[in-house]
Amino acid sequence: MLFVAAAAGTASPGHAQRIGSSPAGPAPAGMTVQTIVECGEGYVSHELYDVKITLLETVRGAQAWELIKGAAAANEAPQAGFEYLLARVKFEYAARGRPGDCAHELKEEEFIALSQDGRAYEPASAVPPNPRLNGTLHPGDTLEGWVAFSVPKTDASVLMSFGTRAGGAVVHGGNTWFRLY
Repeated sequence: MLFVAAAAGTASPGHAQRIGSSPAGPAPAGMTVQTIVECGEGYVSHELYDVKITLLETVRGAQAWELIKGAAAANEAPQAGFEYLLARVKFEYAARGRPGDCAHELKEEEFIALSQDGRAYEPASAVPPNPRLNGTLHPGDTLEGWVAFSVPKTDASVLMSFGTRAGGAVVHGGNTWFRLY
């Protein structure tokens, strides 16, 4: 899947930028951000699909660690100077037209935690609590689940973006942005 465009919650009158469409104007918890994804590879016909993403809640620090500790016995405490941050996300997937039969394989790794200046943090090695934000969505499906991040304790302005990673590097910086803290 390739990411095409974003449209977010309505900004106040006079603002050209839409809330949730850039790191300068991230959406707060509870606001739905809309985007479009393209399905198809190579020379195969590409179809557009509507996606709505809502950050439902965040949990950080000791409370996040307690939830992560209970999720899997193998989970380890965060590294010195870091803490866990959990985000519960709702992801809605809908076809725009026909045939509208392309599935989206949603993975936690498509959500990236970043600093205010755009530096991507390494993904958390911990397993988040259930339900996790992983699964195959068909047009009309909605999935809610947790994503785990490891962020510096000193960063009070952590952002989250919907994008992709390859080999640990951010491939697509995302076109939907949320304020985690």
